[in-house]
Amino acid sequence: MSKKTFKNPILEETFNKIKAGNDAWVKEVANDTTGLFKQLAQGQNPEILWIGCADSRVPANQITSTRPGDVFVHRNIANMCIHSDMNMLSVLDYAVNVLKVKHVIVAGHYGCGGVAASLSQKQFGLIDNWLCHIKDVYRLHKDEIDAITDSTAKVNRLVELNVAEQVFNLCTSTIIQNAWKERDDLAVHGMVIELETGRLIDLDLTFTESTQLGDIFAYK
Repeated sequence: MSKKTFKNPILEETFNKIKAGNDAWVKEVANDTTGLFKQLAQGQNPEILWIGCADSRVPANQITSTRPGDVFVHRNIANMCIHSDMNMLSVLDYAVNVLKVKHVIVAGHYGCGGVAASLSQKQFGLIDNWLCHIKDVYRLHKDEIDAITDSTAKVNRLVELNVAEQVFNLCTSTIIQNAWKERDDLAVHGMVIELETGRLIDLDLTFTESTQLGDIFAYK
C-alpha cells in the first residue's frame, strides 16, 4: 500500500488535526484515575438511546453532559424513525432488547436543515427520497404549517411536529410494543434542542405503554 499523500495541503492540515485530537484523547484516557475506561473496555450499560439528527451541532453526550458509555446513539438526517429503515430498527432492537435501555429519546433541533429543505420545492439529489418522509409530516399538518407566515417559525414548528411523528413511529414499532409487554421501565420521549442556548426542551411527548397510542396501534 502506498504512503498517504495529499494534493491539497488543507486536507493534510485538517487530517492532522484529527490525529492530534485523538492523541490528546489517548492521554486523557491514560491519565484517568476513575477506572471508567477500563470498565468500558469490558462492555457497555447505557440507560439512554438517543435518536438525533446528523447535524454536527447536536452531539448527544455534550448536550446531556454524559460520559462515554452513558448514551447509545443513532443519528440520521432530521432524526427520522422510519418503519422500513433496517439501520434504525437494528439499533433500536439492540438498545431495547440487549442493552435494556430505559429511555429512548428522539431529539430534533430548531433550524434543522433537513426539515427546512423538505419545505422547499427545490431538488437536492438523492436526499429528496429521504425528505419525502418529512414532507409526509407536513402533509398531515399542512393547514397549521401554512398558516405560519414567518419562515423560521414555520420550520421550527415542523421540527416539533416531526419529532412527534417519529416518537409515534417508534412507539408503534413491534420492538417497542413487545418490550412494553415485558417491561414497565421503558419510556419514549420527544425533545427539541435549541441551538442558541443548548437547551434540551421537553415537548411533553412521553409514552410508557401501548394504551396511550389508541386501540388500532396497540398490539395485543
